[in-house]
Amino acid sequence: MKIEQIYTGCLAEAAYYIESNGEAAIIDPLREVSTYIKKAEKANATIKYIFETHFHADFVSGHVDLAEKSGAEIIYGPTAKTEFKSHIAKDGEQFKIGNLTITALHTPGHTLESTTYLLTDENGKDHCIFTGDTLFIGDVGRPDLAQKGNLTKEDLAGMLFDSLNEKIKILADDVIVYPAHGAGSACGKSMSKETFDTLGHQKQVNYALKAQTKEQFIAEVTDGILPPPQYFAKNVAINKSGVESIDEVYEKGLIALTPQQFEDTVNQTGAIMLDTRDPQDFAKGFIPNSINIGLNGQFAPWVGALITDLQQPILLITDQGKEEETITRLTRVGYDSTIGYLDGGFNSWIISNKEIDTIESISAEAFEKASNESEIIALDVRKPGEYEAEHLDFTLSRPLDYINEWTSEIDPKSTYYIHCGGGYRSMIAASILKSRGVENVIDIDGGYGTIKNTNLKRTDFACPSKAMKAV
Repeated sequence: MKIEQIYTGCLAEAAYYIESNGEAAIIDPLREVSTYIKKAEKANATIKYIFETHFHADFVSGHVDLAEKSGAEIIYGPTAKTEFKSHIAKDGEQFKIGNLTITALHTPGHTLESTTYLLTDENGKDHCIFTGDTLFIGDVGRPDLAQKGNLTKEDLAGMLFDSLNEKIKILADDVIVYPAHGAGSACGKSMSKETFDTLGHQKQVNYALKAQTKEQFIAEVTDGILPPPQYFAKNVAINKSGVESIDEVYEKGLIALTPQQFEDTVNQTGAIMLDTRDPQDFAKGFIPNSINIGLNGQFAPWVGALITDLQQPILLITDQGKEEETITRLTRVGYDSTIGYLDGGFNSWIISNKEIDTIESISAEAFEKASNESEIIALDVRKPGEYEAEHLDFTLSRPLDYINEWTSEIDPKSTYYIHCGGGYRSMIAASILKSRGVENVIDIDGGYGTIKNTNLKRTDFACPSKAMKAV
């Protein structure tokens, strides 16, 4: 028996490769399916099943492409309806993989079709559960994504309570919990950095599993849920209908363009220029009106949160050799419209003597000096919870997640100092404001992590009047 967790940090997503006696199964595969096919070929195994725990909202699954390339059968849980060939399992239905047995346990709550897969080993012992977004390490799935008609998040939370108590908590304490996500995913609110655990330990430490009543559970699980990123509903629709092969996306996206061709293509298509270099490299020089979302951060989720049109043509400026990786990570959240990249990277743009722009990036000490010398406008683009936990007493809370909503408040003639937690999100915000005509934006390098080392006054509770003050 082989069980391998394939964890992707950018999305905080876990797919699983299961193998026994020449047969294999994949649970919740990502878009780029060659990884799973190569593993099976190396082991001389046949991929028999592709198990989907639910219709994912935070990434586009590779289930259809993998099925076409491997001949495997796609399995969903009860109530699921797909526009492609699939097997809709009954509650309690069993599937054989070599000497192993997989049992579908219908566990609605996060979504109506959510299903946990129980793996029983060759000796008939319950070994582990693949819980999808039903049960995380330290948390459970948010119950607000599948609201329909009169069905509320409280209704779904009640279903989730029943699923956990009737299907999961009754299993042995030594059963291993393998969830679909870890810390950093927007599918829950307080997930652990650990990516698996025993069910017994989760019963002791997971607040949701310790709830004594359904009413307590509903109150705790629904408290403090932020609105989902705008791309979630779009990804669900894609996963229900299927998408083109990633090979076709590479074919149209991996087109090297000279600086002149790049510029001409922008003018002809209105494409977004997406610069994926390190934030500080971007600040020193970039193509005017390009947006910085660094590849070395939570790249795909931020693209999904901020670029509202999945069909928007995208042109890439990357570090050399990072073009294919960038396209791969874009496809994971449904952005398949890359139409080329700047050949030679930003350096080729400089060599061609074309216009460049810059963003001033200053140290926390320089920021402290500026704020002591005069009244400044400072924007904290961290999430609301981060701001409420601790912030400078004169900064305004303007979460990056909602920049498309609050930029209408911005005076393009004013100067704005921008910080986040470490410098990644603030450069995204600064680049977006720049592209929208706000010339005077100043980034604080290192973000709040370095600001805390200054003598600037901080408070550890929210100040609503400042947080909501118009800028």
